[in-house]
Amino acid sequence: MTAVESRPAGVLVESPNHRPFGARVKAFVALTKPRVIELLLMTTVPVMFLAAEGVPDMWLVLATCFGGYLSAGGAAAFNMYYDRDIDAMMDRTSQRPLVTGMVSPPEALVFSVVLTVGSTVWFWYFANPLSAMLSLGASLFYTVVYTMILKRRTAQNIVWGGIAGCLPVLIGWSAVRNELSWASVILFLVIFFWTPPHYWPLSMKVKEDYERAGVPMLPVVAGNKVVARQIVLYSWVMVAVSLLLTPLGYTGWFYTVVAVACGGLWLKEAHALQARAKAEVTGAKLKEMRLFHWSITYVSLLFTAVAIDPFLR
Repeated sequence: MTAVESRPAGVLVESPNHRPFGARVKAFVALTKPRVIELLLMTTVPVMFLAAEGVPDMWLVLATCFGGYLSAGGAAAFNMYYDRDIDAMMDRTSQRPLVTGMVSPPEALVFSVVLTVGSTVWFWYFANPLSAMLSLGASLFYTVVYTMILKRRTAQNIVWGGIAGCLPVLIGWSAVRNELSWASVILFLVIFFWTPPHYWPLSMKVKEDYERAGVPMLPVVAGNKVVARQIVLYSWVMVAVSLLLTPLGYTGWFYTVVAVACGGLWLKEAHALQARAKAEVTGAKLKEMRLFHWSITYVSLLFTAVAIDPFLR
């Protein structure tokens, strides 16, 4: 008979010790949320090109990417450790490693601590102390402030918790310059105002999951009209902030063209979602995921322009 252990929802799962080695390795990789980290690195690397006003030291880029992966991965692993009870209640997260029993809670906690400590030491020695402290700050903010304090208590969880996802911008800049500047702060704010309208459409789609788990995401505690209005407000501020780089002399015509074009398309999608919400459209016709998918394309294009712009000035 297969050895079993219980999980919070009362479902029996196989013991980690009885899983194949390859599957266990994949489970530990899954703890780091690789797809989320891809997005974080998409904002980190271009900022390094802007900070260097050209091509940065490629060893430093690789070192920063590796350290960033360790840091974000450690925070993600702790998030799954702490949220394993509510993850078991939601369809979207029901196959995460701690829910299925592929990884045990003590293993996940130790894994998280090792990655967090390792990333801090890595940045300290291969980048600089400022980057190391920013990396540690991002990890602690995500694990303590967002995961342990905000997520289950307030509908503003993703707004302020999103600060952790903004810090890779500062880490990339500081790795090159060993200091911060207004350019890095502006790009930090772009991601800050981008995060809620990026995540709220997904939350609208899986609202029932969050309701079942008792997580007060904004779509759970407010109607679609309110959420859509908030999305539009944050979207306008985000686009306005993204355009500050050029008048302050950090970027030129290429970045400006991309920022205006992509920002215009974003605002079009945001207002279209608001119009559908006002018409009280629900279900598949709300098309909330259109903005979610575009938000990923938007940030990818915008930060690619950040990296290319120094070569065209």
